Amino acid sequence: MNVNTERFLIEGPAGPLEVARDTPPTGHVGTLLIAHPHPLFQGTMDNKVVQTLARAALQKGWTAVRFNFRGVGKSGGAYGGGEGELDDWLAVKGQLAPTGALAIAGFSFGAFVTCRALAALATEGSSSGQDIQHAVLVGTAVSRFEVPAIPPALHERTLVIHGEADDTVLLADVLSWARPQYLPVSVVPDVGHFFHGQLPLLKYMVARHLSPPQAA
Repeated sequence: MNVNTERFLIEGPAGPLEVARDTPPTGHVGTLLIAHPHPLFQGTMDNKVVQTLARAALQKGWTAVRFNFRGVGKSGGAYGGGEGELDDWLAVKGQLAPTGALAIAGFSFGAFVTCRALAALATEGSSSGQDIQHAVLVGTAVSRFEVPAIPPALHERTLVIHGEADDTVLLADVLSWARPQYLPVSVVPDVGHFFHGQLPLLKYMVARHLSPPQAA
């Protein structure tokens, strides 16, 4: 993403996992872990939406960690149908963000895996969500996968963004998923799944969400 991006391999459950990490020059707040779109449809950690999420994180002092799921780029293994990718996500978190402030984000298939990760962390005893500072879900693939609900304690810390003209995942399907949860959805008018022409707006929305709360 920039000349200071660190690219390296870590040990994963199905082989090595390729990681890209961007660290802010000063004022580190915590780590934002970002999951990429579907591996079988050219989804990688270098996707433009994923990079936009990383840039928003850096702007607000968060270290941005992106990684390639199994079978993508230099990551070993093969597509795992969501289960294997959840294991990859948990491996990255365990090695690169085991403690400290944590924010999580995902785009499309990556948003599905991120929601699965939230559910897994809740099962492990973090049901109140106190360990997650922020969650960002963009183009959540609710029509293609069974996306779990967001823990109620995390609703105020979760930003759901969707394009009005998304023909990959219809806005109506996202609203049907969010409605029973009373989970707000931020809709960007007349934009598709990949936010073509509106990546600066996406960055602004995410950076605002990642900002520390204003003093009363």
